[in-house]
Amino acid sequence: MASISQSAELRVSTKDKAAALALTPVSRETEARLDRYVALLLAWQAKTNLVAPSTLPTLWTRHVSDSLQLLSLVPTAKSWVDLGSGGGFPGVVLACALAETPGASIHLVERIAKKAAFLREAIRVTASPGTVHLADIGDTVDRIPGLIDCVTARALAPLHQLIGFAEPWVKNGAKALFLKGQDVEAELTEATKYWIIEPKLHASRTGGQGWIVELGSIERR
Repeated sequence: MASISQSAELRVSTKDKAAALALTPVSRETEARLDRYVALLLAWQAKTNLVAPSTLPTLWTRHVSDSLQLLSLVPTAKSWVDLGSGGGFPGVVLACALAETPGASIHLVERIAKKAAFLREAIRVTASPGTVHLADIGDTVDRIPGLIDCVTARALAPLHQLIGFAEPWVKNGAKALFLKGQDVEAELTEATKYWIIEPKLHASRTGGQGWIVELGSIERR
């Protein structure tokens, strides 16, 4: 496995990392945690498909920076829930960035056992403030204590479904930030059939056709 993971590591460009950190600067301490996380992801990638292999050469801009940009939209948020955390984007990245913030907590919800195991190891090796919940999303609302400041999801489900998942937390004052692609307008049109929302759209800093859908209120139709 070592040779496979080393081969994968060679495909992660130092130029791409520099570009990502120029887009979304972090402290040296956070960079060190992110380095440990990326190294772990590459090692696990050899046996568990955590990210699309084609995205490895641009892992830092495509995944890490894409996740970090959420922090600028809710700079005071300390308590986060990341739905369907998968390989840790954005949940583990956010946990790494908030490790020096007193009182910060990130809840990572993942229903696949292998991925949940990876997430737990990522939180451990980065010494970040994360809690992994091996559960279906619908079973987690009552399990997560306290008020939540922000709910996130990336590459998980159609927008109208994500809104349903996030509704209980948003009703209690949380914001929702959903990372979406070029079909965001079509997804918003579909979502408004079921929900009354006033979305704010933010173009992704990482380029391409990515968008962040920000929701501060959700009501059923």
